[in-house]
Amino acid sequence: MDSKSALKPAAASAVPAPGPVLRGATEVATAASQPFRYPLERPFEEPDWNRIPGFRGASRSDWESALWQRKHTLKNLKEVKAALGALLPDSLAESIERDQRERATMSILVTPQMVNTMDLEDLWSDPVRRYMLPAFADRRTDWPNHPRASRDSLHEAEMWVVEGLTHRYPTKVLAEVLSTCPQYCGHCTRMDLVGNDTAQVDKKRFVVPQQTRYQQILDYLKRTPGVRDVVVSGGDVANLPIGTLEAFVSALMDIPNIRDIRLATKGFMAIPQHFLQDSVLAGLDRLAKKARTQGVQLALHTHVNSARQLTPLVTRAADALLAMGFRDIRNQGVLLRGVNATVKDLLELCFTLQDRAHILPYYFYMCDMIPNSEHWRVSVAEAQKLQHDIMGYLPGFATPRIVCDVPFVGKRWVHQVSEYDRDRGISYWTKNYRTGIELEDPNALARRYEYYDPIYALPESGQAWWREQAAAS
Repeated sequence: MDSKSALKPAAASAVPAPGPVLRGATEVATAASQPFRYPLERPFEEPDWNRIPGFRGASRSDWESALWQRKHTLKNLKEVKAALGALLPDSLAESIERDQRERATMSILVTPQMVNTMDLEDLWSDPVRRYMLPAFADRRTDWPNHPRASRDSLHEAEMWVVEGLTHRYPTKVLAEVLSTCPQYCGHCTRMDLVGNDTAQVDKKRFVVPQQTRYQQILDYLKRTPGVRDVVVSGGDVANLPIGTLEAFVSALMDIPNIRDIRLATKGFMAIPQHFLQDSVLAGLDRLAKKARTQGVQLALHTHVNSARQLTPLVTRAADALLAMGFRDIRNQGVLLRGVNATVKDLLELCFTLQDRAHILPYYFYMCDMIPNSEHWRVSVAEAQKLQHDIMGYLPGFATPRIVCDVPFVGKRWVHQVSEYDRDRGISYWTKNYRTGIELEDPNALARRYEYYDPIYALPESGQAWWREQAAAS
């Protein structure tokens, strides 16, 4: 072979010639073979609330009124039955009633807006119903409760530096400004404090009067310059009068070291009507303007677990806040088996958030180890696979991180596990900072911290080991 021959390109037949026929065929083949297909197929609309017997006859102005939504919120099973009528199967009603007696850690509280996003033709399987109106038949009978579950599974109250202020991370704090929400989720991680008592749980209560508590929080932050980031949560800030919320958040902005403030509210999705009220919009607009003036990043975090829960009313509220200058509206969902713990469900939710609701997919937490939550929880291995399987579809900035909130540690990406015993479902985690209750602990940064998979997801050998542990305790 001469030198010229050696430099010749490969034969033309080895390089497919571009052309409309080949390109079109490639596109068809690629679309058909992907695990998830885009664009979204579900219509984006406000479902017709008149199909619900208890809301039939409500006008659009009624439906878009926050006052009407709160007045018609369902507070017990009797009201659920009255609202849904024949749409609620007797078997499901009986199962919900038994769950409230024997398993539920949260009482019933569901807004009309949220009821209207449920699949009323199949309430047994509907993802929104499964975590907002839990039924006894949904729960595990073999392992309904993990032996290591606890009421305050993240030990947030142990880390209160003043009542209601959790200082877990070096530069970030959580301010629990109230203990109520517009709706109660069955999997609530703060079930120890939030909401009404249930047959299983007598809730804790704040002792310090509200205004005194708020002042104690502000005083702590003023004398703790290492804190720059405050999550204002509860409960839910949608239940705080806007004047009270504005005054507290405005006072946070006056503290020089506070550079990030996040308002946490599931109510943004469950009762978007609240955030479309003139008084609320005016108060939030003043906060957004003050944040820009003082160089503070102001964002809102919400909690959507199913694409069904997003409607044009949520988008209207999101667009209003973004137009004011809110830095972001971000979603922090929870991985829940039977609700969203599949690739299809997660990606549909994330694309609906990003494309239609203008909310940034941010985190999906693994469900915390509260009592009676086993049927919702997924294993670390399952969470790792889900993180792998959703990669590459969304823009990087809108690809949510799946995190495990490890007791005494905090948020960890699921692939940050240090060691993992899959047989017994015990994962071991490390950390690089001390929480507020470990400042004098010399071993805090060398210790391994444990997290536990749901037992029914383990191999039989692992389940047998846990049965032995339970018998010996």
